[in-house]
Amino acid sequence: MDSLRIKNRRTWFRYSEGKGGDAIDFMQRFEGKSFPEAVDFLLAWNGRSRDSPDRPPPVQRKERTAPAAPVPFVLPPANDDTRRVTAYLKKRGIAPAVIRDFVGAGLLYEEMERHNCVFVGRDQEDKPVFAAKRGTYDLNGASFRAGVPGSDKDTGFRLPADSGIDRVHVFEAPIDLMSFCTLHRDVTSNAVALCGLYEGPLDTYLRENPHIKYIFLCLDADGPGREAADRLKEKYSQNGRVISYKPPPRGKDWNEYLQHRQKCRGNER
Repeated sequence: MDSLRIKNRRTWFRYSEGKGGDAIDFMQRFEGKSFPEAVDFLLAWNGRSRDSPDRPPPVQRKERTAPAAPVPFVLPPANDDTRRVTAYLKKRGIAPAVIRDFVGAGLLYEEMERHNCVFVGRDQEDKPVFAAKRGTYDLNGASFRAGVPGSDKDTGFRLPADSGIDRVHVFEAPIDLMSFCTLHRDVTSNAVALCGLYEGPLDTYLRENPHIKYIFLCLDADGPGREAADRLKEKYSQNGRVISYKPPPRGKDWNEYLQHRQKCRGNER
């Protein structure tokens, strides 16, 4: 186009005709578009020059899908015996009598396929609603751990509550709870293992047993354990309960303390 000047990408002037205008006028004059067509075209291009990079395609909105159906809770098939589980827990210092009590109460068994420990959490009706698996082979101090799909994490692993006892002991792991029972044989009820640091199981236990006034937080003696203890103290003390942080006297957790004590006693002999 002869003698055409575009200024600041906003206005144009054609000297040979002595005429000019804005972008809409340009589209009407040189592209033969009507006013609405020119406006639509410019809105679509948004003022982009012809040689500018292509824009990425517009993000497609994902269609909302219906929430997935809850996974049904099913306990893994049990082995015919508990020899590997018993041997593993005895190696961790758990007393054989404590192991037998937990197995007899339906709180512990050996998985058929891989011989893992299966810790079973039961609700107030004694119905299994939770299960956590732990391997019976430790590799460099770490063993397999996994929850069973569909488990009620707000129930967790626990001993039944005695209405005549107004306290509860709270642990991070089922093995720590069993270790405490080995150290304190009089503890046969009123205990919860959070299977982590999620307080949902304790909330449920206290809601089902409002007579409990004293909470002993037997959590690990590490940073996360202390932080959780501070958080839980603040939360539950608001309801008038008395909260105490009761970490193991030595070691990271109650099982480590149990093994240390047994090792020291063995050395004394």
